[in-house]
Amino acid sequence: MRERVREFPVPEELGAGLVTVKAGENLALDVRLESIHEGILVSARVSTVARGVCGRCLADLEEDVEVEFQELFAYSLDEAFDYEVQDDHVDLEPPLRDAVVLSLPFQPVCQPECHGLDPLTGEKLTEDAASQAEPDVDPRWAALQELAGRGQSGESDHDASTERDEDTKSSS
Repeated sequence: MRERVREFPVPEELGAGLVTVKAGENLALDVRLESIHEGILVSARVSTVARGVCGRCLADLEEDVEVEFQELFAYSLDEAFDYEVQDDHVDLEPPLRDAVVLSLPFQPVCQPECHGLDPLTGEKLTEDAASQAEPDVDPRWAALQELAGRGQSGESDHDASTERDEDTKSSS
């Protein structure tokens, strides 16, 4: 068994979404290599920093990334194993890349209560503005709003239907 700790700059950007690990960002790798019957078992812990923008308000954000993974590098490659030991070396780049990219958030937010942007002004919404904003009403729903207003003015459905029945009887 061998344990190694390495720190190096990321050679190329990891990820392709709103948050990525930029090229040149420091990546810390704490790795443990164990020889077993089938090959070399690699257990690793990776930590770095991802940067990007909030998915709601587009504010810049920075997020710590810490990932652990374990992978078996086989002495001879067959369909049961994804990676192979080559010339007594293991290439950690593919499983490391997969682990980091899969740990990045798909829809990152700067804070859990982020309200996003105002659709009219494009300004970042605050908690007060979000609670005061009245939703735009689709004009196709105007007739229903009138009915809802009539129901709130004290006229019950029973009274309205009784008046309609009496009007129908008197016209007959």
